[in-house]
Amino acid sequence: MADQRTIEDRDLRERLDRYLGESGLAGRGARIVPLTGDASDRRYFRVLAADGPSVVLALHAGPIEFASLPFANVADLLQQVGLPVPAVVGHSDALGILALQDLGDVTLQAHLGAATPAEHAALYRQAVEFIERLQRRGAELHPGAAAALGAPAPPPGGYLPYRMAFDVEKLTWELDFFVRHFVEAYRGIVLPAFERQALAEEWPAIVDELASEPRVLCHRDYHSRNLMLHDGRLYIIDFQDARMGPDTYDLASLLRDSYVEIGENNLDDLIAYFRALKGRAESEPALPNLDQPSLEFRRRFDLMSLQRNLKALGTFGYQTTTRRNPVYIQYMPRTLRYVRTNLEKYGRFARLRELLARHIEEL
Repeated sequence: MADQRTIEDRDLRERLDRYLGESGLAGRGARIVPLTGDASDRRYFRVLAADGPSVVLALHAGPIEFASLPFANVADLLQQVGLPVPAVVGHSDALGILALQDLGDVTLQAHLGAATPAEHAALYRQAVEFIERLQRRGAELHPGAAAALGAPAPPPGGYLPYRMAFDVEKLTWELDFFVRHFVEAYRGIVLPAFERQALAEEWPAIVDELASEPRVLCHRDYHSRNLMLHDGRLYIIDFQDARMGPDTYDLASLLRDSYVEIGENNLDDLIAYFRALKGRAESEPALPNLDQPSLEFRRRFDLMSLQRNLKALGTFGYQTTTRRNPVYIQYMPRTLRYVRTNLEKYGRFARLRELLARHIEEL
């Protein structure tokens, strides 16, 4: 294992050195600093140049084709939407490297510890505004609607997110992922066949409704660790898996975030703010009682949150047991609490809670 790691590290260094030489960064007294990666197999490095701005290099596992890379495709779409994303400043297909604008190290999650309540509220309202803009402009840029509105031409082959969606198959796969990697692998529980079948019979109560909702453009992983604060402005990262899904998807990711606690009053206010933005954009009548979010919208939000949080637990279990990355263990208790809250809140999930609580004491 050590020999394999040494070989991989040597390959990374050779690729970095070649890119620095080919891009001209090597001649600027550049220093390379490794950065903490995300949950993917990409590796990240900051290049500090003596006479220019720093850049971040994203190293993929092997060669890439920039023109068809999901990151580049979705970055172009989000720029058309009008959302702040890191600029691509260079790339090497052969070396599997993307050079990106350096947004620094301050995520929304990290900044909140030093933010005043007013700053905290303003940043979250801005993050909610981004979701509304993504959904509204995403609909305008959808094939068909875009041509009628005179939008810029999409890249050859179109934008990838419009060809993918959170359908029944995808949403069910994510819930099975939770069983496989959190319940069984992380908690070490051996489920009898009849219990696995019973859980499988509960999933349609969640996924059928979510998959049947009108679809909007979704970031796919919109939370406090994927929002960066740079020069006083929020930027969005890790958007390459964007796809179509329910209008509550990104909102649930942001407000039922495993990494940050949002109080119920603030949660209600931000949901109401989102609904107000949507109503204003769609020229709907003013929403009544904006301090008390619609019960129907809240029910759909809670349903989406339940699915998202179960999937998150599966990801945390996978990262811990398969990737040997224990950093996500600290976020499991909050996520389990979210799950329990929604299972208790709705009688329709009594059977699901009973099945899960047999093996997960937090539920």
